[in-house]
Amino acid sequence: MAEQLLRSSFGAAAAAYAEHRPDYAQAAVRWALEPAPGLRVLDLGAGTGKLSATLVAVGADVVAVEPDPAMLAELRRALPAVRALPGSAEAIPLPDASVDAVLAGNALHWFDMTVAGAEIARVLAPGGVLAGLWNIMDDRIDWVAGLERVSGSAAIGPRDTLSSWRAATADMVVARTGLIARFGSAEQVEFPHGQRRTADSLVATLATRAGMLVMPGAERAATLDRVRAFLGSRPETANGEFTVPMLTGVLRARRR
Repeated sequence: MAEQLLRSSFGAAAAAYAEHRPDYAQAAVRWALEPAPGLRVLDLGAGTGKLSATLVAVGADVVAVEPDPAMLAELRRALPAVRALPGSAEAIPLPDASVDAVLAGNALHWFDMTVAGAEIARVLAPGGVLAGLWNIMDDRIDWVAGLERVSGSAAIGPRDTLSSWRAATADMVVARTGLIARFGSAEQVEFPHGQRRTADSLVATLATRAGMLVMPGAERAATLDRVRAFLGSRPETANGEFTVPMLTGVLRARRR
């Protein structure tokens, strides 16, 4: 129940998600697609289209699938030229072997891979690629590590920082699903990225995290107040715009 609540929390904040969540590093997307036999790409769990926009920018032929109606509406508004369908990772509304790559931006961890793994393998052409991408904060930077301590795991969780994302995502494709017969071993690589923010807009970004969205109102307000006070106390973030040091981490496996 808790997992389902988190998974379904984003629709109520679809407009804020579209405004504040970062895009994905183009180099990361290109690397994810490198071994694919072609450029027919499914953006699965596409949300408001953050990854779809980057896929379009690198020349992919994109179809997006998203279960939440509010998120899907934002995607269609932002990217009217992208074919965007209602559906889920567990029931993908596409024919067999119809795409060369399936990419998921900050979404693979929400899939029930015991079901979704077989569905993804079904829609992938032979030799096709499955890749999960996560925008992660570089907690080697002192103020980022401090922000993580202050904000707590509801705002910055185990998949959200460089020091923890590999361990948190390594077995998502094969080990959890028994798909070793369909997918080879997974690779993990990080690519430099960043997002221009102010203290207020970074607070707004953290407020779109699932753990924050389901938090009781008073606790959520107190957490965001702590984050705001911390950012105001740091010379790197107190005045005007700054770049949040990030990376786009990619977990990639190839269909046999």
